[in-house]
Amino acid sequence: MRQSTYETGTADREKAILVSLVTDKVKRSGADPEHSLDELASLAETAGVEVVDSIMQNLEVPDKKYFVGKGKAQEIHALAEETGATTAIFDQELSGAQVRNLEETLDMKIIDRTQLILDIFAGRAKTREGILQVELAQLSYLLPRLSGQGKNLSRLGGGIGTRGPGETKLETDRRHIRDRITELKRQLDTVTATRNLHRERRRKAGVVQVALVGYTNAGKSTLLRQLTEADVLAEDKLFATLDPTSRNLILPSGKEIILTDTVGFIQNLPHDLVAAFRATLEEAGEADLLLHVVDTSSPMRERQKKVVEEVLQELGAGGTPILVVYNKIDVSSEEALSMLSGGQDTIRVSSFNDQDMLHLREAIEDRILGDVALFRIPASRGDLAALVYRVGEVIEQDTEEDLLLLTVRVNPTDMEKSGRALEPYRVVEQEA
Repeated sequence: MRQSTYETGTADREKAILVSLVTDKVKRSGADPEHSLDELASLAETAGVEVVDSIMQNLEVPDKKYFVGKGKAQEIHALAEETGATTAIFDQELSGAQVRNLEETLDMKIIDRTQLILDIFAGRAKTREGILQVELAQLSYLLPRLSGQGKNLSRLGGGIGTRGPGETKLETDRRHIRDRITELKRQLDTVTATRNLHRERRRKAGVVQVALVGYTNAGKSTLLRQLTEADVLAEDKLFATLDPTSRNLILPSGKEIILTDTVGFIQNLPHDLVAAFRATLEEAGEADLLLHVVDTSSPMRERQKKVVEEVLQELGAGGTPILVVYNKIDVSSEEALSMLSGGQDTIRVSSFNDQDMLHLREAIEDRILGDVALFRIPASRGDLAALVYRVGEVIEQDTEEDLLLLTVRVNPTDMEKSGRALEPYRVVEQEA
């Protein structure tokens, strides 16, 4: 079994040079190549790699053979000899032919951004579903690139790009990979069916679900831990949490809901990964409310916020109600705080401030629980009275002859899912 860089000491860390190509298309898009390169450095650090230097190249379009051009490739080779780097990590996705040509020219391991992210996921997946999804994404990525992966797949010593299926001679067995992809999809279909069954049971039981979404390292896991006292991993690293975690959250009214933490998003998230993790990310689409957690201290917070919104649209969750949670205000500058957008669908918090956490619970409750309504229910119908308590917060209870008068703050989602039998008994809607 190959050694994992997650378990190596500092002295054994793989040394890498980061490479980024800035094309005319990138310039026109308004993207920030420097920030993307900084993010690539954080990804490399997360994978256990020591970054020794970085190089940025400007071209109108990528070079078909060497991506950054032959001259720049030779410059990378000279820098590698000077620094002792054995790996070059590219900030963009490479074709199989480009990987092969760069390997032959540089005599180094060649990794692109997608492969690096997949490698991190391979080291972080813990559940059966997560492991299956990562392997499917890795194989889907490798299959069209086998002709360019010869040295990468046969190098000894482990490190990034060798976790998961990379240890087998994939380049000689395309049929085996296709068969394995088919089998993985079959297993994931089974997992998805089970997940859908659980989802339907929650829906029938009137369970309210809130999902934490956001850019990686925005503080979602920390919020889950602080709100629910859950024993979950919370690290200052990209993709510290991979597998989704659900915990019970008790709101100030005493109502109990399900709060789910999801995998963090990132710009240029590999398409294979989005496809493989669609079943997991669909939890966001099924939620009654999304908490979009934004790292207020990040200078790229608006760009990161937009990336999350784009992925949510891709997943079909664009129509789900959203509360934007500007997190980490305790470590944000006054200038950053002054530039935040406001409104009723935003809230500013520090995960480590108890008062902020109470305000966040109240904000969730305000959006989960709807308008106040009055129900007149026959006293003999205990089943209907119990249903009222399930679809909202009973504010006041009184009697009138053989009737129960219940003033309720109704949860519109719960009412739609479970409370239709109560509609004939709703007599007055009052303002909250």
